Amino acid sequence: MPDAEKLAAVRAALPSLGAGIQLNTGSAGPIPAEVAAAMAELEAYERDIGRATFDYYLDAVQRMDEARAGVAAVIGGDLSEIALTHATTDGMNLGTWAIDWRAGDRAVTSTHEHPAGLGPLYTLRDRLGIELAFAQLDDCDHDDAIVAAFDRAIEPGTRLVSLSHVLWSTGLVMPVARIAAIARSRGAVVLVDGAQAAGAIPVNVRDLGIDMYALPGQKWLLGPEGTGALWVSREFLPTARSTFAGHFSWSDSDSLGGYAAHPDARRFEASNYHRPSVLGLARSIGWLTMYVGLDFVYRRGMAMARQAADALAAIEGVTLLTPRDRMATLISFRSQGWAAQTALDELAARTFAIARTLPLVDALRISVGFWTSEEELERFLDGVRLLAAHTPETIPARRNLQILSV
Repeated sequence: MPDAEKLAAVRAALPSLGAGIQLNTGSAGPIPAEVAAAMAELEAYERDIGRATFDYYLDAVQRMDEARAGVAAVIGGDLSEIALTHATTDGMNLGTWAIDWRAGDRAVTSTHEHPAGLGPLYTLRDRLGIELAFAQLDDCDHDDAIVAAFDRAIEPGTRLVSLSHVLWSTGLVMPVARIAAIARSRGAVVLVDGAQAAGAIPVNVRDLGIDMYALPGQKWLLGPEGTGALWVSREFLPTARSTFAGHFSWSDSDSLGGYAAHPDARRFEASNYHRPSVLGLARSIGWLTMYVGLDFVYRRGMAMARQAADALAAIEGVTLLTPRDRMATLISFRSQGWAAQTALDELAARTFAIARTLPLVDALRISVGFWTSEEELERFLDGVRLLAAHTPETIPARRNLQILSV
């Protein structure tokens, strides 16, 4: 299909695009109609037929394999290396605790990490007395400076380096491979938060040279909430400590009367999973890879994000926080004279844009996807231009539509 026709077909398959300009996929993306329909069909089956038959459980096991395979295809891993989780936070917790920690051990992260990665690290520090060091990124304006900041923080004896692939605060794509090379040369395990990368930009976990990669289902993979995955490299798996070390999962191919501890990444999985959601994750990834095509997803998504960043940077009074030479599909910016929440409220009322604020850097953040149209983007940018030309006190009053009863 020519791009224009493909875009029209894609947008028709994402009904929520009609409810507003969807610019918050960094929190939750638009769900495809066929994915919602498949989940609803399975929920109706569970309601009308039930969930306890043996055959239905076997079917659920197949759907879990389908979801794992979809994740593996997107990030370049193997099926045996994928564990299903309930969120990126879930995966970051599992990955952080995959090390046999001792008091006095050392972990390294950055000053721009999401709470999903910071939470388990603070818990380790407070409960086990590990040393937690931060690579200071606030004044790092290029990759060499970022790598140098991690180089200083990753001292010999560091057990874990935990960082994001794409920073949730500024949208910067981190030089993960370079940082991972330093970490592994000093004996550290590398865990990556892929929440703003998987499904948004090309990811190959092998090329990154890391040990674990956590990702969500509901963001750029357009799946249901309460889904995600953790990739654990085959090299790290034999020594990785599972929180569910004594957990025995059922599989029709296992021995011991049907119950056995999984030797692969499935041992990181908790039981149980919402079956319609597992199906939804598998179908949403299938929709992206087989109907839309990842080439189109990455190519158009990045092109629209760069177009938005370039236009925002050209508006007088707007400060772009996202580095245009190292960006993914998140864009953070400020409008002079406007508090972030006030600006977002005004833009939402005037353009029907759905975005978010970032209290960490007092900025607005938009998520631009392959489905974003030029018309939507221009309408949003016109709203930003209006705000930039005014203050909250001088902006023209919005027109109100009054509904009169008959």
